[in-house]
Amino acid sequence: MNASYYAPKGGYPGQEQLLTDRAVFTDAYAVIPKGVLQDVVASYLPFWEKTRLWVLARPLSGFAETFSQYIMEVGPGGGSERPEPEPETEAVLFVVEGGGKLTVGKTAHELRPGSYVYLPPGCEWRLQNDGASELRFHWIRKRYERVEGVPQPDFLIANENDVAPIPTPETDGRWTTTRFVDVADMRHDMHVNIVTFEPGAVIPFAETHVMEHGLYVLEGKAVYRLNQDWVEVEAGDYMWLRAFCPQACYAGGPSRFRYLLYKDVNRHMKLNTPVTA
Repeated sequence: MNASYYAPKGGYPGQEQLLTDRAVFTDAYAVIPKGVLQDVVASYLPFWEKTRLWVLARPLSGFAETFSQYIMEVGPGGGSERPEPEPETEAVLFVVEGGGKLTVGKTAHELRPGSYVYLPPGCEWRLQNDGASELRFHWIRKRYERVEGVPQPDFLIANENDVAPIPTPETDGRWTTTRFVDVADMRHDMHVNIVTFEPGAVIPFAETHVMEHGLYVLEGKAVYRLNQDWVEVEAGDYMWLRAFCPQACYAGGPSRFRYLLYKDVNRHMKLNTPVTA
């Protein structure tokens, strides 16, 4: 598979640019177009050198509830010896541009475009850009939900190019999902997959389900049905979908449409504890 991944480069919008854009923020969904990811909205983190990031999602009233998602940009020679401050946090890294070195414990691993990394809670890791160009990757973080009798997952590193996509039944292979983790593995409480639609492929009904979603468009364009609205999205755009937000999709072409998908899975729904007098 000759995969290509869109990555933001920042910069500043021209003063002649119109204010009108495709950005949408509602109670059920949000769309953050790629043009939003400019220098003026970049963020920085403690203990990260030569690094900036764009925050796509964070736990917030009326927004993401289970996860945060960043696009990290690490300059040559940059990185972190203390990347994760919260020991109960698990993470997925997905590299979209450049390369670097990830050290877990005492073992070093090469990062390159398409690299997928699962980091369990409590994992000791470090990251260094030892190349000559910027390293750009997604960093998805979630507080791990422990279950008595179920062990936590192990560290995992893979590359999309080495994982065979799984076709969705009744689609003649026009809608596939690249899964890095077995859906039946109850150790995992989140999945981060890559979904691919060939031109003209569709989600032919309004999916309505309990999983919260974060979708970053890696390649191509499509029209997405979110709640009661049709919105156009393209490579570099980000969508957040609240649990039960109706969703459907039509991949318009001319190339395939692909996105990196987060969802929370495999856990009971938390029940409110009644207040006693």
